Amino acid sequence: MTNNDILKKLRVALMLRDDQIVEILELVDFRITKSELGAFFRAEDHENYMECGDQVLRNFLNGLVIHLRGTKENPKNPNDVLAKHKAEIPKKDSTKERPEFKASPKDAEKGRGDKAPSKTGPAAKKPFKKKPATPKIQVVEKVVYKNGKNKK
Repeated sequence: MTNNDILKKLRVALMLRDDQIVEILELVDFRITKSELGAFFRAEDHENYMECGDQVLRNFLNGLVIHLRGTKENPKNPNDVLAKHKAEIPKKDSTKERPEFKASPKDAEKGRGDKAPSKTGPAAKKPFKKKPATPKIQVVEKVVYKNGKNKK
């Protein structure tokens, strides 16, 4: 597992935004910009992708300890910090009424139930013609395998 994978998993597990990660890194006097940080989370084939170095990951983990536990002089409860992060995430408004999706039939006449669709309209299909069957040509001849056992 690469440093980038570890950083991504921690970010998702702790529900951290880029600006929060920058603040965590500043707790250990490590300065990094949001754009530099965003390069770690890009796809590997992206032109601006950067590999997360050991120094960045080490400082992030040390800062994370201070962020969650606090210092000796000012201790924190990690569960309270995580609950605060969870509360900061905007909730999706699921109470909005969405219009119900109704698929329209491909052929307007086909959707009508009072009469059969016409055969002359744009949806009229040509009859399927079967191609004459060609005899199969045997490419490989049949082989009998003898594995040394005589069957009676």
